[in-house]
Amino acid sequence: MDEEYDVIVLGTGLKECILSGLLSVEGLKVLHMDRNDYYGGASTSLNLIQLWKRFRGDDKPNEKLGLSKEYNVDMIPKFMMANGGLVRVLIHTNVTKYLHFKAVDGSFVYNKGKIYKVPATDVEALKSPLMGLFEKRRARKFFIYVQDYDESDPKSHEGLDLSKVTAKQLITKYGLEDDTIDFIGHALALHFDDSYLDEPALDFVKRMKLYAESLARFQGGSPYIYPLYGLGELPQAFARLSAVYGGTYMLNKPECKVEFDGDGKAYGVTSEGETARCKKVVCDPSYLPNKVQKIGRVARAVCIMSHPIPNTNDSHSAQVILPQKQLGRKSDMYLFCCSYAHNVAPKGKFIAFVSTEAETDNPEVELKPGIDLLGPVDEIFYETYDRFIPTNTNEIDNCFVSTSYDGSTHFESTVTDVLAMYSKITGKALDLSVDLSAASAAAEE
Repeated sequence: MDEEYDVIVLGTGLKECILSGLLSVEGLKVLHMDRNDYYGGASTSLNLIQLWKRFRGDDKPNEKLGLSKEYNVDMIPKFMMANGGLVRVLIHTNVTKYLHFKAVDGSFVYNKGKIYKVPATDVEALKSPLMGLFEKRRARKFFIYVQDYDESDPKSHEGLDLSKVTAKQLITKYGLEDDTIDFIGHALALHFDDSYLDEPALDFVKRMKLYAESLARFQGGSPYIYPLYGLGELPQAFARLSAVYGGTYMLNKPECKVEFDGDGKAYGVTSEGETARCKKVVCDPSYLPNKVQKIGRVARAVCIMSHPIPNTNDSHSAQVILPQKQLGRKSDMYLFCCSYAHNVAPKGKFIAFVSTEAETDNPEVELKPGIDLLGPVDEIFYETYDRFIPTNTNEIDNCFVSTSYDGSTHFESTVTDVLAMYSKITGKALDLSVDLSAASAAAEE
C-alpha cells in the first residue's frame, strides 16, 4: 500500500464509485478504499437478513416473507431518467455492459387526495383527468412550445429569452392554473420545491424536455429505467470499470485516516499503520466529518408489501410525486415502488419507499400522507438520516467531498454533483454527448 497515487477515493457509495471509474478512464492512478466489508456505503443494497439486522437488531424476519437472498433492498432508492445524466455516464464509460435495465412501469402525481398518471406530451395533456377542458388546451399549447423549443434556434423562442425570463413569467404567458403548474414543476421538471419559479426558465424547460424525450425512448408508461437486481449493481459495475483501467480496490480497511501536512493539504491516507500517498482525496462526508456541515435530514419508510401501490394501474414499478403544496409542506414527498419484476424481491412481493426532506422529528406522522396511499403493508421500517454538504476549499486542502443523497427518487441531482466534482478534480468538463441508443438493448431485455 505504500505507493503514490493521483487520487485516493474513500467509500464505495455510488458517487465515489462513478468518480473512481471516470478518473481511472481518464488515466489517473486511483486507490479506492472502504472501511466496510461491502460495496455501496450509504447507497448499498441489503438482503432480508441484512435489512432486519439494520432496523430490528437480533430479531429474525418472518418466514412468510420468502428467501432472504431474493431481496435486494436499495438504501438510496432512485430511478434513472432514460436520457438522463447517469445513463449518459454509463454509456460514456461502457459500464452498460455489466448491467441489465428494465423500464419502470409508471410515473404518477398526487393531486387533491388522488393519484394520477403524469401527462408529459401535448397528446397526453388532452386526455388527462387532471385538467378541465379549457385548461387542457392551454397546457397543450405550453407543451407544444416546450417540445419545439431549441436553444440554438431563435425562431422557436417566440421572442422570449429563457435565460432572463423566469419560469413563473413563462407559465403566466400560457395562463396555466396552480394545480397544473404543480404537476409540471414537480412531476415533470422534478423540482423539489417552488423556488424554481423565480429562477430563469431555461433550466425548467430543459428538464421538461428531458422528461418527454426519456418517456419517448421506450414507449412505456414512464421516462425511468432501473437495473435488474437493484442499484447495488451500480457501484460494483463502476468498481469493475476502475479495475479494468488499473484502479486498486480495498474493502474492509479500518479507520482510513486522511493525513494533512503543515499547510493543511491532504497528502495521503493511513490504514492499519500503512500510509498511501496521493495528490487528491475524494470521499463521502463520513470520512471527513470536520469538513462538512449538516443542512437537513431525510425521513423515510421502507415497506414490504404483497401488492402494487393502489391506483397505479397495477404498476410493478412506479414513482409517485406528492408536490409540497398538496400537503402544505416546504418540499415534496416521494413514493418509490419496485418488485419481483426487477428481481429485488421474491415473486409476489413489492418494496415501497416513502421519503421526504424531514421537517419534524416524527417520521411516522410526517410520512403518513404517503404511507396512506400504499394500502396494507407486510412490514414497515422508519429511518431518518442527516444530509451534509462540504464546507472546505478544494484548492487549499486537496479534498473533494461529495454531498449526501437527497430524499428524491431520481438520480438527476446525484449526477450533477458527480460531474461538478469531476470538473474540479480534473480541471475539465466531462463530455456526455453519447449515442443514447447504446443503452436501449439492455433496457429492453
